[in-house]
Amino acid sequence: MKDDLNKYTYDYPRPSVTTDCVIFGFDGFELNILLIERGIEPFKGQWALPGGFLRMEETTEECARRELAEETGMDDLYLEQLFTFSDVKRDPRGRVVTVSYYALVKSTDFKVIGGDDASSAKWFPIHQVPSLAFDHDMILRVGHDRLKSKIRYQPIGFELLEEVFTIPQLQRLYEAILGIQVDRRNFNRKITSLDILEPIENKLEGVGHKGARQFRFDKEKYQALKSRGLNFEI
Repeated sequence: MKDDLNKYTYDYPRPSVTTDCVIFGFDGFELNILLIERGIEPFKGQWALPGGFLRMEETTEECARRELAEETGMDDLYLEQLFTFSDVKRDPRGRVVTVSYYALVKSTDFKVIGGDDASSAKWFPIHQVPSLAFDHDMILRVGHDRLKSKIRYQPIGFELLEEVFTIPQLQRLYEAILGIQVDRRNFNRKITSLDILEPIENKLEGVGHKGARQFRFDKEKYQALKSRGLNFEI
């Protein structure tokens, strides 16, 4: 295999390839982003997205998963490719193109630990993110915009709730991702019109005068909705 590759080598510059991971976490209250503190130069001591250089035997997704596990201890995530960033001067180490991936997870399910060339790993509230190394501020903005767009046409993130939940808890998920406050009555009307919620008889005690009604997703209707998409403008 190596000989075959050498046979077709051309005299052109070879940019390096990296991957970067935009991992959003929902803790039931707010949207967080997973960052690592760089332990090496360049940008030693600054916060950045998890990621690193592609090995010759890897796909970009394999690289993203390996770097995420090495630098934060997180693995077995569903990653989606976000965008390729190729600004000529984006990396002081040379000509480096990065392929970014993103995911939305329940942050309380993971204990993140810094490793490899990351001094530490930590969740930051999306509205308290420090200035990031390289062009990672831009990558994060693109990832957040993608997430805000996608939640309007696909029921992403619903799995971050407990099996039984209230509509206010579901509304909080949308508010955390979109970064806006949502009218309660309008949200209630629109989410119930999707016909994917199955009411539960017992109610939460001590929440308002009548208690908060609980629901679970109707799994068959939910899967059908996921397959065809939705238009959920709020």
